[in-house]
Amino acid sequence: MKLLTKEIISKFEKHPFHSQDGKGMDAEVLVKYFNPCGTGTWLITEAEREGDDWRLFGYCHIYEWEWGYLMLSELASLRLPFGLTIERDIYTARKYVRDFLPQDE
Repeated sequence: MKLLTKEIISKFEKHPFHSQDGKGMDAEVLVKYFNPCGTGTWLITEAEREGDDWRLFGYCHIYEWEWGYLMLSELASLRLPFGLTIERDIYTARKYVRDFLPQDE
């Protein structure tokens, strides 16, 4: 699956770093990436191009939820069991970070 589309690039260009400062859990999620084999969810809220790559910022979960940066190329290079790779959520209608979290978070 392609992790980057023209539509996502357009969203990234409209949401550079610090464009959603102060919004916290009300920040708009531009794209959700996830590990289809287990732990790993990345709710991307801002991005900036770095050469041929994208530096992403968002609310991420590996062992616990935290805000952080990562490179799109890092996600694309991950190789999972059974030949799988990181996926892009194409089905969700959720829009904000808070919409993706369990009610008790």
